[in-house]
Amino acid sequence: MVHMSGHRPYVIRGSVSLPEAELMWRFSRSSGPGGQHVNTSDSQVELRFDLARTEALPEVWKERALERLATRLVDGVVSVRASEHRSQWRNREMAATRLASLLAEATAPPPKPRRATRIPRGINERRLREKKRRGETKQGRSGKGWG
Repeated sequence: MVHMSGHRPYVIRGSVSLPEAELMWRFSRSSGPGGQHVNTSDSQVELRFDLARTEALPEVWKERALERLATRLVDGVVSVRASEHRSQWRNREMAATRLASLLAEATAPPPKPRRATRIPRGINERRLREKKRRGETKQGRSGKGWG
């Protein structure tokens, strides 16, 4: 595992961003595009972040993320891979952006509960009248009582 530093922070939401010191990077050979170049360069990137032990996220966010990402975590660590690009640098950017958006989604507050509203009586009556009329129209097509 390699620790990288020296570029812009990846913002999760508001003033909270991924702490550079807590990101663990691993590079390996990619199976993606690149011809013979692929056999010699470690362009695949795996980015790991210890969600369970981080101090960078507010406690509420952390609990929410741990709960929502439970299926993706291994010992409290979330990992993201990127190998679409030939360049390691672009794959690194991609992995960090993916992790930031994954955490943003996982820490988002739950949606407000829907408030049930009643259907106005007039609308319901109009629907029933229309239904009755439609039924009568169809009844008239049956040819019953013609002779």
